[in-house]
Amino acid sequence: MDALKAEIAAKRKVLDEDPTLSSGRPNKYMRRGDLERLKEEQERKALEEKRKLEEEAKRKEAEARAAEQQARREAVAAAKSKSISSPSESPGPLGSELEDAPKESQFIISNEETIRRLRSKGQPIRLFGESDKERRLRLRALELIEEKDHERLGGQNDFKKALEDVENIERQMHSKGSKKMKGKDGAEGTTMDSVLDLDLVKTDPDKLYPIIYYALKRILKEWGESMDERPIEVKQSRSGKTAAATQMQSAEYLKPLFKQLRSRSLPSDMLARIAEIVHHVQKRQYQRANDSYLRLSIGNAPWPIGVTMVGIHERSAREKISADQVAHVLNDEVSRKYIQSLKRLITFSQTKYPPADISQLMG
Repeated sequence: MDALKAEIAAKRKVLDEDPTLSSGRPNKYMRRGDLERLKEEQERKALEEKRKLEEEAKRKEAEARAAEQQARREAVAAAKSKSISSPSESPGPLGSELEDAPKESQFIISNEETIRRLRSKGQPIRLFGESDKERRLRLRALELIEEKDHERLGGQNDFKKALEDVENIERQMHSKGSKKMKGKDGAEGTTMDSVLDLDLVKTDPDKLYPIIYYALKRILKEWGESMDERPIEVKQSRSGKTAAATQMQSAEYLKPLFKQLRSRSLPSDMLARIAEIVHHVQKRQYQRANDSYLRLSIGNAPWPIGVTMVGIHERSAREKISADQVAHVLNDEVSRKYIQSLKRLITFSQTKYPPADISQLMG
């Protein structure tokens, strides 16, 4: 009897849980209202489970963040107590690593990128006993120092900075009351005598590097001397200060070119064009020097940017589009600056050493 009662109770429980089975006999069809109600109930249960899972995940994340912050505070406190207990020792890179832990977590780059940035700044890629993390922190410190220097300068452009340098130099000269000697050592007569041989471009390009280096240095020096020899009224005028700032700016822009000439790392096509410029300037053929400057800066190709494939088919004239005809002024900002400074040197040379033939003047 008890077994029968238990079976009846189990059947009633099943009928209470699933209302679709409440009818006495099995049904092939269900009412639309029952289906909607079942669907809503299933959706409600799914939403509740999803909400519980999200709350659990948020709770675990908050606990992990709090534990990480607590561990970071303990590490910083331990580092500070260690530095206080041993004041004779330098804090070293480990202390800065613990103090800058939040910054270091945001400054995660690959080792190759770290090496590239350090080399571009002229810094050693690894110090003795330095780990990868300490090397990244050293790179970050260098970049922060550069950013602070840039903010201190106020984002000034190069010409404004050169103008301020000119004013500072003039102020120092007035305060000292010293005057430069205007004596000449006779170098002016031999300035334009030794002419660069263009045959060296094909026979011995290595001999061109020192010749071009000293020729450009001589013109730049003469330009600076001509700025110093001007009267005081011209120097203190607005146009005089602008001319002096242009000369200082050009000298600053030409430093990368002089560095490449000293290291003999200038590309061969650029070396040939610059050799032509120096050759024509020394012969006072400024029109041809300007043509060589244009071939160096914008090239003579139909597509100066460097298009090497103008269609989907291979053409017979495709080899005419070569790499030495592209615009070198479009390579980077450094090349643009010293190529522009070369044009300023040509203009100064034409002013100081005018040609005998007027047709050789630049337009």
